[in-house]
Amino acid sequence: MKKVQFNNKEAGFAKSLNQAVDQYFSSRYLAKTGNWQLYWKTIILVSLALALYLVFLFVPMAAAGVVLLGLTLGLTSASIGFNVMHDANHQSYSTKKWVNDTLGFSLNALGGNSFIWKYKHNVLHHTYTNVDGIDDDIAKSPLIRMCSTQPWVPAHRFQHLYTPFLYALSSLIWVLVQDFDKYFQPRLAQTTMRSKMPPAEHFIFWFSKLAYALFYIVIPILLLGWQPWLLFFLSMHIGMGLTLAIVFQLAHVVKGTAFEHADDSTRKLDTAWAEYQVRTTVDFARNNKLISWLVGGLNFQIEHHLFPRISHIHYPAISKIVQATCIEYNLPYLCMPGFGAAVQSHFQQLRLLGQKPRSPYYIENRKP
Repeated sequence: MKKVQFNNKEAGFAKSLNQAVDQYFSSRYLAKTGNWQLYWKTIILVSLALALYLVFLFVPMAAAGVVLLGLTLGLTSASIGFNVMHDANHQSYSTKKWVNDTLGFSLNALGGNSFIWKYKHNVLHHTYTNVDGIDDDIAKSPLIRMCSTQPWVPAHRFQHLYTPFLYALSSLIWVLVQDFDKYFQPRLAQTTMRSKMPPAEHFIFWFSKLAYALFYIVIPILLLGWQPWLLFFLSMHIGMGLTLAIVFQLAHVVKGTAFEHADDSTRKLDTAWAEYQVRTTVDFARNNKLISWLVGGLNFQIEHHLFPRISHIHYPAISKIVQATCIEYNLPYLCMPGFGAAVQSHFQQLRLLGQKPRSPYYIENRKP
């Protein structure tokens, strides 16, 4: 595995911030995990997803209704991922580990795999955010260039135009292709997974994939035929994939965020880990309560990266502490005022990265 080391000798920012946040919770006798605000959200979202699925199976409707229903289920599934799965797999949903582990399998119910995701997200992405070569969220791709240290090809000139179509297919590719690729060849970005999958996880992987195929493919085809199923299935994944990809990209691949590059030697950074998280991450639409509700507080991404074991329902409150501490230590606190501004910044960044680069890392693919 490629290595990057942070300089945590000067960790005054992290120490001061942790003390202030701990004081916030202790003075109010609050647990850092979720509460009934989160539990009710879980009940609403899961109930809505089940209702949409059953309506598709048993209520006749025209093609337009099938598409709308599929898109809505896709958006709802993404919101379950943001709110329930994400907190649970960070062990921040509940104080009880078994509750977190159980609800973490909601990702398997959506077609993914909890074990692989936790290594990809909790270990690689949260430790090495925006480090090219380690962070699988910005993994090198011939279709999308996420940072300036990645190879450039002429097609990248148009990536800001075609990327939305790739995002719309992302969950479909994730569920049907990428999970299996990482299962048989356990590599993420350019690193090998160090955590071997226990026997129980092998069983869970195959059982959940077969269950997903049964409920989302076999049963709908048997009851309705392959054409309504295909229309619904594609619509659902377009809604889910586009929502997941856009929200996660707005947190790190926008104008102003920092990136690093990992090579075959150990890369030593002068920045402490907590300060690095602040420089590579951005908040957006913090005052939009609907966005915050739907995306599980992931619009408070700086707070999440600094405190992944704190439930997202607390992020609006502690964001004031984080911002004040950043100002105290002369650190940037990147925040987009609205969702639209964040989306615009992301695609502006993609357009900038799609231009032919002039850097030591420039690699142009040429025919011999």
